[in-house]
Amino acid sequence: MFHPPLLIDPDEVEISAIRAQGAGGQNVNKVSSAVHLRYDIHASSLPADVKERLLALRDSRITQEGVFVLKAQQHRTREMNRADALTRLQAVVDSVAMPPRVRRATKPTYGSKQRRLEGKSQRSQIKSLRGPVRD
Repeated sequence: MFHPPLLIDPDEVEISAIRAQGAGGQNVNKVSSAVHLRYDIHASSLPADVKERLLALRDSRITQEGVFVLKAQQHRTREMNRADALTRLQAVVDSVAMPPRVRRATKPTYGSKQRRLEGKSQRSQIKSLRGPVRD
């Protein structure tokens, strides 16, 4: 079953430029090249089931208010960091876009039961031989 990809509306994403941390010398100290992305899941135009799965993720980047917060500072330019942040957000949304498959419980086959019991009896025999030797 094919589903069209869920595209994130750029108008729903709040992006602000901040100064990056770490090494980089004068460029880091003067230029706000890092990007801080905020995406309100509740207010988004995503389908309800996708929103539900997104909020159910055990991800520290999702706040209790349901806002996905991301910081991108890998690249030297703001444009590249912005693209990186949007790509990472899209990847998270894509990971929950498809509903998980429902697992149907099955019974073990006759052969698998026999193999299990055979293995148990062999193990039992090995362990019984470890005891003290009797005449």
